[in-house]
Amino acid sequence: MSTTISGPGSAPGGSSDRTDISALREMRTFSPSASPAHYVPVHRAYRSRLSEVDWDNLQPGAVFTDHMFLCDFANGEWRDATIVPFGPFSLLPTSLVFHYGQTIFEGMKAFRTEDDRIHIFRPEKHYDRLVKTAARMCMPAPPAEVFFEGLRRLVELERDWVPSLPGGALYLRPFEIATDSRLSVRVSDSYRFAIVCSPSGPYFQRPVRVKVERHYVRAVSGGTGFAKCGGNYGGALYPTEMAKAEGYDQVLWTDGLTHSYIEESGMMNAFFVFGNTLVTPPLRDTILDGVTRDSLLTLAMEMGIPVEQRPVSVDELREGLDSGIVTEAFGVGTAAVISPISGIGIDGRDYMLPISGSIGVKLKEVLDDIRYGRRPDVHQWNCFV
Repeated sequence: MSTTISGPGSAPGGSSDRTDISALREMRTFSPSASPAHYVPVHRAYRSRLSEVDWDNLQPGAVFTDHMFLCDFANGEWRDATIVPFGPFSLLPTSLVFHYGQTIFEGMKAFRTEDDRIHIFRPEKHYDRLVKTAARMCMPAPPAEVFFEGLRRLVELERDWVPSLPGGALYLRPFEIATDSRLSVRVSDSYRFAIVCSPSGPYFQRPVRVKVERHYVRAVSGGTGFAKCGGNYGGALYPTEMAKAEGYDQVLWTDGLTHSYIEESGMMNAFFVFGNTLVTPPLRDTILDGVTRDSLLTLAMEMGIPVEQRPVSVDELREGLDSGIVTEAFGVGTAAVISPISGIGIDGRDYMLPISGSIGVKLKEVLDDIRYGRRPDVHQWNCFV
């Protein structure tokens, strides 16, 4: 049985149906009434692989659940939404995704609270970003009902894969690829949207050493830096590997024109503590609008921590490290929440930082308490399945 879904959000670069997201924000619980009820057929896996998982040694992104969600776009409409056993799907070698880079994705998590309920953290924020990314890449964003109902049904089906151990979560990877078969540089007419899931254990992030990158560029104004598309990540691999050869773990990206201002920390948003003030570069079209970034800024202001979203120059960072005004630095993102930085290399000189900073630790504790149900979710970020 197939499902045909068309309407708002199905045209390339078009806007999504905001009514669905508004209803979701009000209800904070996934249910058939939270979005247009479209039947999603489920073809169950013959045998579950749950018993084969080493739950004490989960490697990030290495193990996948029994099922995945698929939905295709063709002839101007989304259709054939379905959940099938996880496995390969067939594409011709001339599919445009392999040649011209029309590939986008999101990264998010489902959590099991201490009272054994399952929720997805801030899915509407991720959907907003997916819509913006799709528009920049000339791709049709899946309608809200496809995105949310696909997530809800898949996580509901795979709820036994959501780890119950402290710090565990089910990582969710919605993605979309161009599927037209032709070797010409043009916008594809057909696409596949899919969601796969991977259980992850507690993320014990060791402090990292980073190098301020003064030559290579992650993004420039007018480019795709704000978008979550494959090219941003592929292009970052070479300078990152060069930094690793020099003894660093990652790079601190600087602006593409002057290399004078900090933008991101590897694939994460960059945060610094100047004195008692939490500082992060402001959002612009070269910086990803991180969901973790937004969440931590909200919590910091509620906790009475002074917050500034402003440009941070390399010179200011160097002077702050020299004088001791900079007391913490960390990257923030979905995987680790907070990745502490123990050392920063600037123009051949290394600066060390204490790894016991209090602001980053406090922020992570509060966010974790919300996601695992130990603290009231006053912002209604947790969407229960």
